[in-house]
Amino acid sequence: MTLPKVELHVHLEGTATPELVRRLADRNRVALPDRLLDADGRFAYGDFLHFLRTYDLAASVIRTPRDYRDITYEYLSACAREGAIYVELTASPDHAAVVGLTDGEELDGIAQGIEDARRDHEIEARILVVAIRDLGPARAARIARLAAARAHPHVVGFSMAGDEAGYPAEQFADAYAIAAAAGLGCTMHAGEWAGADSVRGTLTLPVTRIAHGVRAIEDPGLVAELARRGIVLDTCPTSNVVLGVFRSYEEHPLPRLRDAGVRLTLGSDDPPYFGATIGGEYRACAERMGFSETQLRAITDTAVDAAFCDDDLKRDLRARLRPVGG
Repeated sequence: MTLPKVELHVHLEGTATPELVRRLADRNRVALPDRLLDADGRFAYGDFLHFLRTYDLAASVIRTPRDYRDITYEYLSACAREGAIYVELTASPDHAAVVGLTDGEELDGIAQGIEDARRDHEIEARILVVAIRDLGPARAARIARLAAARAHPHVVGFSMAGDEAGYPAEQFADAYAIAAAAGLGCTMHAGEWAGADSVRGTLTLPVTRIAHGVRAIEDPGLVAELARRGIVLDTCPTSNVVLGVFRSYEEHPLPRLRDAGVRLTLGSDDPPYFGATIGGEYRACAERMGFSETQLRAITDTAVDAAFCDDDLKRDLRARLRPVGG
């Protein structure tokens, strides 16, 4: 599909393919973690919490700023080949800290990958700093303070991922107050493994976007509130189907959310874990959920509007969305 694409929901560590994880392990002279890959060389996991553990194992081989540069560059290069013009990469200081990297070393490696991809492929990207909710509110507040205090030109937002059912949104009000006061765009994972109540809880925070949010469909009043407030859901249909949140693309609520007036974008979440790509998400919406090209272009327009980057970059991106001669 040739139309321009924008991706706002993808986890940087989760973009590293099994082949790249092997290369990084070899380069860093660390053993590939046991039980990371199955017999076919794919990431091995069962349920959602097992997926999170597998993700952590794969991330453990990322050891240097150069590693972060290479992961970023390889992912953005792949996105550019599918017609993507802008990506927001969700990056985890907690995963970097586990292997002894500072947040500055991690961010500088990612920034180098962004700049190299811009030079070679004319794709733009920015960074969302993510806190892992399983580590608790105090740690999340610390991550938010670090992001707020270290004004990095590529960091534009703050997010939170992890076990949303066990750690409700309301526990993290302090972290979000810090991030919002610093001018960072705010989003949070909700409405994936916890239901509509997790989305309602997220709406008590200063967010303009919600990562996933699709189980809001369980509460028609909530769907109407999302539409009324213009909250954007950064959805990942393939991830939802592979992990069993919904049984098929045909049963996925994306068309119903669209028809109810909810603003939507598409993302690949953790692409090699789910066999996803940003181009594949657009194709799935067209081929399995009945989205027209006009509706898909509207999704891209929404993504540019909802992006956390500065207005000058948004203006440039909008110009690239217009057809030649349009």
